[in-house]
Amino acid sequence: MLNRFAPLVPLALVTLLFGCAAHTPVSQHVTESQVQKSTPSQASALYQEELATEKELAQFSENSKPYALPALADSILERGMSLIGTRYRYGGTSESGFDCSGFIGYLFREEAGMKLPRSTREMINVDAPLVARNNLKPGDLLFFSTNGRGRVSHAGIYLGDDQFIHSSSRRSGGVRIDKLGDSYWSKTFMEAKRALAMAPTSVVARK
Repeated sequence: MLNRFAPLVPLALVTLLFGCAAHTPVSQHVTESQVQKSTPSQASALYQEELATEKELAQFSENSKPYALPALADSILERGMSLIGTRYRYGGTSESGFDCSGFIGYLFREEAGMKLPRSTREMINVDAPLVARNNLKPGDLLFFSTNGRGRVSHAGIYLGDDQFIHSSSRRSGGVRIDKLGDSYWSKTFMEAKRALAMAPTSVVARK
């Protein structure tokens, strides 16, 4: 359902590897002819360099969890979209009604096994990677200052295609989808965080 929103894992990995290659030269594969033309000490150095590169790639694969979670993001967003129209209720954390942080906390708890802070002021301070607006991925948390005081007062979850889902307000109908590029949301946007980077390993493996 959300395939058009979620980034593909192979594409993400290829892109990241290409990005690394573009900025950090990667040693070329050691060929038999290179070894034959090298002295013993040079051959040893070449092998060590290749092994070091293989180790770096293995570490990259192990540590790439933040970029390999489209299935988990899909689960959260599909559940969220099934709740569109649920009424806004201040302090609400269940399907009988949500406020903005209650909606996010409910989805992440139910679909990712994650317990996020209850309020937006606490949620914005979670130890998760900050994400630039032009690098948002489905499942990223978006934070807004809607009260004109420069402090966080609202939050939503990025869907993709410049859209996000949130429990907006009583007047606007509760859980709904809006465009981040709309003037109001663009003007009040503060920052984004990739909270799914903190997802339990067991949940990621299951997804």
